[in-house]
Amino acid sequence: MTIHKEGRKLLFFLLLILVALNLLVIYLAPGEEKVHTVFVIVSILFYLLILQFFRNPRISITSHDKHVLAPADGKVVVIEEVVDKEYFNVPRRQISIFMSPVNVHVNRSPVGGVVKYFKYHPGQYLVAWHPKSSTDNERTTVVVEMQDGVQVLFRQIAGALARRIKWYIREGQPIEQGGEFGFIKFGSRVDILLPLDAEVKVAIGDKVKGGRSVIAELK
Repeated sequence: MTIHKEGRKLLFFLLLILVALNLLVIYLAPGEEKVHTVFVIVSILFYLLILQFFRNPRISITSHDKHVLAPADGKVVVIEEVVDKEYFNVPRRQISIFMSPVNVHVNRSPVGGVVKYFKYHPGQYLVAWHPKSSTDNERTTVVVEMQDGVQVLFRQIAGALARRIKWYIREGQPIEQGGEFGFIKFGSRVDILLPLDAEVKVAIGDKVKGGRSVIAELK
C-alpha cells in the first residue's frame, strides 16, 4: 500500500495545519486536558479519513483481449443503451461506476491499446449520480482502440465534491489494460461506452474493483 502522488503535498500541509491547531488549542486552553484529548482524537480521525482516500494499493492485473476491466473501485449505478454524441454518434452500451469518498480513486484503463481520442471538458459539478452529470459536469473523454480495431470510450466525471480531475495520457499514446490513466479527488464517477454486442458481466448495485473486476466481455 502506498500513498498516491496526488495526495502527498496535500497530506503534508494538512499535517502541519493540524499540528499547529492542536498547539494553538493547548496554548489557548491550558490545563483543559479533556479538550486537548478530544481535539487530538478528532484531528487524527480526520487525517486518517483524508489519508485513506489517497491510498494506492498494489494490485495484480490479469490482461485479456476480450475482457473489459472496471476502470475504478466503486458501485455500478447505470447500465443502459445511449447515443454518444461526442465521438461515435451511434448507440453504445454504457456502464457507469460511482466512486464514493471511501473508494480508491485511481483510474485504470479498462482495455489495452492506443489512445485515439482525448478531450477535457470544463463543466458543472452536479452530484455524480445525476443523469446529466455525463454530459454537463467537468469531465474527460478517452477513446482507446484495441489491436482488433474495437474502440472503447470512457469518461472521468467530476462530482459535487470532486472538482479536480487529473489525467496522465495523450492522443497517440499506447496504454496497457489496467494501466493508471488518471485520478479524481473526493467522490466521482466513470462511464464506459461499449459496443452493443458486448456481454455485460455486472448488474446495477454490484461493487467492483478497478483493474481487477471484469465488467464486460467483447465479441
